[in-house]
Amino acid sequence: MEVYLIFVNAAQNSNKFWSAKVEQSNLTVEWGRVGYKSQQKVHSFGNYQQAVSKFHNLVAEKKMKGYRESQPQIDSTSDSLEIKRAIQLLEILRPYVAQRQFAKKNYLETLNQYLKIVPTPLGMKIEPSLIYRNVADVDHQLSLLNSLLETNSVLAANTTEESGNHSKVISLKSIGKNFWRHL
Repeated sequence: MEVYLIFVNAAQNSNKFWSAKVEQSNLTVEWGRVGYKSQQKVHSFGNYQQAVSKFHNLVAEKKMKGYRESQPQIDSTSDSLEIKRAIQLLEILRPYVAQRQFAKKNYLETLNQYLKIVPTPLGMKIEPSLIYRNVADVDHQLSLLNSLLETNSVLAANTTEESGNHSKVISLKSIGKNFWRHL
C-alpha cells in the first residue's frame, strides 16, 4: 500500500510532496520540497492492520490540508487520461505565456493543476513568470507529452499483440532530461 501526494501553490511558493508506504507492520513516511533532499520517518506497529489504519488517517489528514494524489513522475504506465489532461492544461497556459500574463488568476490555477500532474523541482523560490520563459518552452513540453502519449499507444498495441511481453517504461526522464529546459 503506497501513496504519493503533492501540494502546489505557485503564488505562495509552495511545491511539496508527501508519500507513505506500508510494508508488513511498518509505515514509512517521506516528505519535502519536490526535487530536494527529503525527510523520512519509519513508524513501527504491532501488526499490518495498525500500520494500514495509521496510513489512512495520515492520508486523510494531508488531503484535508489540500494535498492531492499524484506520481513521482509521469511515464508510459501512467493513465493516458492523465497525460491528456496535462496536454490540455498546457494548451490553456500557452496564450497566457504568449501574452506574458503570469499574474492572472486562471494562469496560476492552471499552472498549479499542471504541476500536480507533472511534479517539478522549481527551486526554493517559485517565480510564476519564470517557469515558462516563452511559448517555445510550452511547445517543447507539449511535444514531449504528445510523444509520450504516442509511445503509450504503441506500447499498448505491442503488448496486446505479444501477450506476456512486458514493454519497457518510457518516462519523461528518458524522453528528455531537459523537459524543463531552463530549470
